[in-house]
Amino acid sequence: MSHSASSSISATLTASGSSLSNPNLEISNEEKNSVVIKVGMVGDSQIGKTSLMVKYVEGSFDEDYIQTLGVNFMEKTISVRRTTITFSIWDLGGQREFVNMLPLVCNDAVAILFMFDLSRKSTLNSVKEWYRQARGFNKTAIPFLIGTKFDQFATFPRDEQEEITKQAKRFARAMHASLIFCSTSASINVQKIFKIVLAKAFDLKCVIPEIEGVGEPILIYVDV
Repeated sequence: MSHSASSSISATLTASGSSLSNPNLEISNEEKNSVVIKVGMVGDSQIGKTSLMVKYVEGSFDEDYIQTLGVNFMEKTISVRRTTITFSIWDLGGQREFVNMLPLVCNDAVAILFMFDLSRKSTLNSVKEWYRQARGFNKTAIPFLIGTKFDQFATFPRDEQEEITKQAKRFARAMHASLIFCSTSASINVQKIFKIVLAKAFDLKCVIPEIEGVGEPILIYVDV
């Protein structure tokens, strides 16, 4: 990337620096101001991985669930000043028979979203194994722990919300991962996930306020 491109991203994101320290960032030689950021999405089936990807890329939400068979792939291109940034998003089906495709999703990823359904605690427990396997293929990707279906979770009794939130925070600390609760149907924190991915990929300062309280859409990413 040219110095001007790096500087323009820094200026837009209120950057403190513009170091391209991540070895998996793919920078086009033909178009110096073009960057591809690969993002992998893993987690159990029916937790909303595909819905999040489609919501971010196309801005739509479909309640009719279509189960991912194998790997889904979508791209979204955004412009930050004079730089074109393409998110290449890879979504792995959560059924165990697709685990052999995990390298396809994880290899060369700049960030990996380890996802779980806030309304099903078992899917949070599964993150341990997803993390172990994914790290076997990619030890440098920036980890994110993403809790989906916050709109449903918000209707749970306070004590249940507190228990799951505490466990998610504990997992995120162990993973050195950002923790974000989101809702695709209610458009909560969907855009922010990818803004933070972008900021962390370029080691830039991000000004999105953190949220840590029980019952709120958690957003913790600064000191992880």
